[in-house]
Parts: sequence; structure tokens; C-alpha cells
Amino acid sequence: MLPLKDLNPPRRKPILTYIIVAMNVAVFFLELAQGRNLSQVLLKFGFVPYNFSLFLQGLSENVYLFPLFTSMFLHGGWAHIIGNMWYLVIFGDNVEDRIGKFGFLLLYIFAGIAAAIAQFVISPTSKIPMVGASGAISGILGAYIVFFPGAKIVSLVPDPFTLGMFFRIIPINAVIFLLIWFLIQLVQGVATIPYAGKLGGTAFWAHIGGFAFGLIFAAMFSLYSKLTGIKRYRVS
Repeated sequence: MLPLKDLNPPRRKPILTYIIVAMNVAVFFLELAQGRNLSQVLLKFGFVPYNFSLFLQGLSENVYLFPLFTSMFLHGGWAHIIGNMWYLVIFGDNVEDRIGKFGFLLLYIFAGIAAAIAQFVISPTSKIPMVGASGAISGILGAYIVFFPGAKIVSLVPDPFTLGMFFRIIPINAVIFLLIWFLIQLVQGVATIPYAGKLGGTAFWAHIGGFAFGLIFAAMFSLYSKLTGIKRYRVS
């Protein structure tokens, strides 16, 4: 199930969303320029749960916090960054329009941090660096489902009548699309628990943590808006 676009045009251009996309792409090309040194770069700027464990236990001389931020701008390959940026462009514009640039920036950064911590809780001894904007973008998906549950997501889905051999393009309500997406992450996340920290691959618990943070963030924003009578919040 692949989202192609949403039928939910924003009122203003999502400038910050485009800036974040540009930053991720620029960093990715910097990664490509590292050549054989790339693995060292990922170890230094990616989030390594084991190093964070040492820091929390007071066994590290370094304050291991910076990778919580830098890891969300690194990617492991073309498919990784294209997939992440695709989701960011489709869902980010409306969320930015709803909560403003400052709120969107806070959501993106703290969802990314929450995602890293969620994966850390599952695999605190892992020495494999975690990279990618997936956790931060999952936070945007969590906010989207709160703000725009009835929005239509035009999606490419397997045709059940051909047993998935062909695909159909159909509009799906955002609440259904994103709940299916979340359930897939949850099932796969649970399946990886026995191997947590031992193998690489997708950090599903980062997706789950980021999504949960986005849900909470959007729910609190909506409650605050109702209590104060403010329908929108923007920073131009």
C-alpha cells in the first residue's frame, strides 16, 4: 500500500517541509561523498543505543545526546531517503499548515528523538547505528491522523481479485490508511523483539514511538486550541 497523494490541499505553501526535505537530501549527498569513510560517519552521527546506555550509566566520558538529533538527517540508501521524503511531502504540508512552522519544527525534532528513545528501550545494547528520518516522519503521520482523519489518501494497493499480481489506485480515508500502516509497524516490531540489537534492518519501534508522540502532540495541540479558542497557530 503506497500513498500517491492526499486530496487535502494546504492553504499555504509548506515552506518548512520543503526546507527539511532539502536538508535531508543535502546531507545524503554529503554521505555519498564520504566513500569508504561512510561507515565511520554513520557510527559517529547515527544513534547507537549501546553508547547511549553507557552515557546514562555514567560510564562514558562524552555527553551522548547530539546523535539523537543528527541521526534523523542520515539515511542508509536511495530507497530509504526517497521513501521517507515521499511520505514527508505527502503528509507534512497539511500538518505544517495546521500547527505552523514553529510547531511543525518542534513536532519533527521531538518525534525523532522520541523515536530513537523508543528503539533504545527495545534494544539498549545494540551497537548498530540507527539512522533515518522515519521516526520524525512517523510523528507527522500520528499528527495527521488526529487533524485530518477524513482526508482521502490516493493509494496504490494490491488488487485482491488478482491475488496481488496487479494494483489498483483508490482513495482511502486517512484514518484507515494510517491505522493499517501503524498495525503493520506494530506487528513487525513485535516480531523483531527476539532479535533486537542483533540484526540491522528497519527500526520498527522507532516508527511506533514517533507515531505515538505525534498522536499525543496533536491531541494536546487540539485541546489547547479548544480551551483558548485559537483555531490555528502560525509563525511566518
